[in-house]
Formats: sequence, C-alpha cells, structure tokens
Amino acid sequence: MSRKMTPKYVKSLLFNPETPIPVMFCLFIAEIAVNMFVIQKIKYTEIDWVAYMQEVEGVVNGTYDYVQLKGDTGPLVYPAGFVYFYTGLYYLTSKGLEIQRAQFIFAALYLILLLVIFDIYRQTKKIPPYVFFFMCCASYRIHSIFVLRLFNDPVAMLLLYISVDLFLRNHWSLGCLFYSLGVSVKMNVLLYAPALLLLLLASQGTLGTVKHLFICAITQLLLGLPFLLTNPAGYIIMAFDMGRQFFFRWTVNWRFLPETVFLNRYFHIALLCSHVICLGLFCVYRWKRLFPKATFGISSRPYKLPLSSNQILLPLFTANFIGMCFSRSLHYQFYVWYFHTLHFILWTTSLPVVIRILLLGLIELCWNTYPSTVLSSSLLHVCHAVVLIALWRSRVYTEEKVIEKDK
Repeated sequence: MSRKMTPKYVKSLLFNPETPIPVMFCLFIAEIAVNMFVIQKIKYTEIDWVAYMQEVEGVVNGTYDYVQLKGDTGPLVYPAGFVYFYTGLYYLTSKGLEIQRAQFIFAALYLILLLVIFDIYRQTKKIPPYVFFFMCCASYRIHSIFVLRLFNDPVAMLLLYISVDLFLRNHWSLGCLFYSLGVSVKMNVLLYAPALLLLLLASQGTLGTVKHLFICAITQLLLGLPFLLTNPAGYIIMAFDMGRQFFFRWTVNWRFLPETVFLNRYFHIALLCSHVICLGLFCVYRWKRLFPKATFGISSRPYKLPLSSNQILLPLFTANFIGMCFSRSLHYQFYVWYFHTLHFILWTTSLPVVIRILLLGLIELCWNTYPSTVLSSSLLHVCHAVVLIALWRSRVYTEEKVIEKDK
C-alpha cells in the first residue's frame, strides 16, 4: 500500500492543523458542485432582490437624495457601497431580471469568501482540517443566504474577511480600506470596530491609529459624496440609522418574548448597555492580556513585531460574537455575520471536542428552524451563553503566553 494511503497519513490529513490544504482543496471543489446543484435544483425565493433593484434604479435614474430612494420593502437603509455594488448587478443582470445570472455571481462570491476564510484559518494553524467539513457543505442556511436569497450581508462579510486576511499579513492600511468598504455595504461590520481599535493601538501606536482611522473615514466620505452633496442629513440618517425598528415576525433570537417587550425601547437600551459592559470586561480583563508589552492610551506605542493570528482573530471574532449575543434582533440572513468565525471561536475554548461539534449543530438547527419558535430562540441563547463563558475561560488568556522577541 502506498504511504499516502496509510491510516496514519489519512489521520494526519484530517487532524493535523499544520496540513489543512488537501482537505481545503477537496472541500472547495465539492462546494463548486454543491452551489451549482443548489442553483439548478432548488427554487429561488424572492425576498429583497426586487427591492434592491428598485432602490438602485432610482440612483440610475438620477436620484441622489437618499430620502427618496425606496423599494417594495421600504426605504433604502444601507450605505453608499451597497448602492454601487447592486448598481453593478443591476446592469449585469438586465435590470435585475436575470435572476439565475445573479445567483451564479453570488456563487462566485461564496467561493471567493471560502478561499479567504481558508487562507485565514491556514495561517492560524489551530483548526483540525476535519472541522472544515462543518464549515462547508453542512450548512444549508449559508448556501441559501448566498445563492437563493441574494442578500447584501454576504457581500459585506466578504469585504470584512478580506480585511482580516490583510491584517494577518500585516497590511493594516489596505485592511482598513477593505474594512471600511464592508461597512459601506452593511453596518453590521461595525461590530468588529471596538476590537479593531484595540488592535490598531497595539500594532500601530497612537499616531498610526489616527492614520488608519482616517483611511476608514475618508473611504466613507468619498463613497457617500454624491449623496452627501445632495442631502447630507438624509444620507446620514437613512444609511446609518442605528435605531431602526425590526419586525417581530422575523426574529430568530427573541421569539420567547412578548412582542411588546421586543419592541420596547428600554429593552433595547438594556441590551446596548449589556453589550457595552461585556465588551469592556473582555477588553480590560481578557484581550489586553494578549498584548503584555503594549501600552494603551494617548501615548500608545506600536508592537515591534507583527501581531500573531491569535492576537488579531480572537478580539475581532469575539467582539462580533458579543454583538450577536446582545443583538436587538437576529434575522435569518444575519447567520452569515458569524458563521465562519464560530469554528475558530470554539477551537479557542477548552470545551471538549464533542461539545464544540454539538454546539455547532445546535446553532445550525436554531438558524434552520423557520419560523423560529420559543424553543429554538431560547436554545440559541443557551448556546451563545455557553460559548461566551467558554471564551472568557479560554486558556489563551490564562495559560498560553504570547511570544515576543525584541528586534
């Protein structure tokens, strides 16, 4: 028998985090087939695509006042990057009529995102290759969000993950550009902002942080310029509305509450306060332990060496996960906001492997339950709580030391 076919070699391919590429390659090829099958055999479901096309059609016709841009589902509530991307799709799909062509474009976006995620995880050398099976072919909901619904969430997340990959490669300026582009498609990317600020202070120092924040800000300004020149207040209010009300019928995470509580502003304020407190606790008592020689504040000095994958990914992915835990409402397309980060998060904890896999399965089950039920939304909160507590108790903070060498 060839050495390559021995049980020992196969076990190494599946379980050795140092050699993930063969499994990644096989899964990528399988994903091409899966996406083609889904497009050809499963019926497309119209939710927001027509509304997206109606919204950007207003811009195509010369309307730059955001207040006047509307679709069947209501007013345009996404920043300018969304408009540019879907305007491109408007022309590529014959004004939105060629739905299957749009599906193939989103399948390509999915495959590109998968390559970026694979490259991120390849650099961590933390995740056993067999775990990528759960990330790929196992999630019906993720494939649905991409090629059966054509939401803008996957576009924003692709840009976000490109920025994370660039951070891992120590390209902070270009990474901040792509991060800001992600925000310009959908504001959920701002959930990463607190951790990104910490990373900028640690890696770039105070002056470097100001420079990179300027890159983020100028990107938003340039993208929004045509709309800002027409009606600046209208653009800012519509595109960056933090207080937008969600519909109870679509919630995945709060089905067990009465609708009156779900809509109550005091409940929203309580969630926001809990979110901020949890971020503060992780920042002060957990994330800063990853940077034992860093100084934070007005006189922050940059690290002498590039940050490690743990130093970058753990704060970023945890900050986003905390945002999901305390979200006012999670809709089905929001699953893509954190799905591809769950595997790194869980394999950073000290939970038994069987519990990690069980949590992945239960979370997937909750997101695949439509409509959501009292049980499914309650279970989702339980899973989130278990993961959050496990993150707090992670050995990365208590035992693992960040190795630094002076130049």
